[in-house]
Amino acid sequence: MRAVVQRVSRAQVRVGERVTGTIERGLAVLLGVHVEDTPDDARYLAEKIAHLRIFTDDAGLMNRSVVDEGGAVLLVSQFTLYGDARKGRRPSFITAAREPLARDLYERVGREIAAIGPRVAYGEFGADMDVELVNDGPVTILLDSARAF
Repeated sequence: MRAVVQRVSRAQVRVGERVTGTIERGLAVLLGVHVEDTPDDARYLAEKIAHLRIFTDDAGLMNRSVVDEGGAVLLVSQFTLYGDARKGRRPSFITAAREPLARDLYERVGREIAAIGPRVAYGEFGADMDVELVNDGPVTILLDSARAF
């Protein structure tokens, strides 16, 4: 499982004219599911996301998590995180999980984060979405449950 985690001052997802999820201060997370991912991967990433210390403390150091900040998480599915463009010019997505696995694990990550404490808002799985955010910092962190990076 891969995640692009961005510290944001606000973020929202629209599908057409409908807003599916919106948050103020917190994390916008783009999440991709691999064909071999399991519930353990979902648990690992949820814990990592919720406790990732990328918010500044009173000394200006990144020592606080979204839990510590009382922030929220906007979770957006993005299968293209598993796009492989090493050969040719058109990415291959054969390692990106399909339904029902991808949806199940995406939703599990959201439930696991919410169980830790932060409010979780969602994009719409499988939809063509417009994601709007204000990256605070900017701070962007890449996570991978297989620890590939």
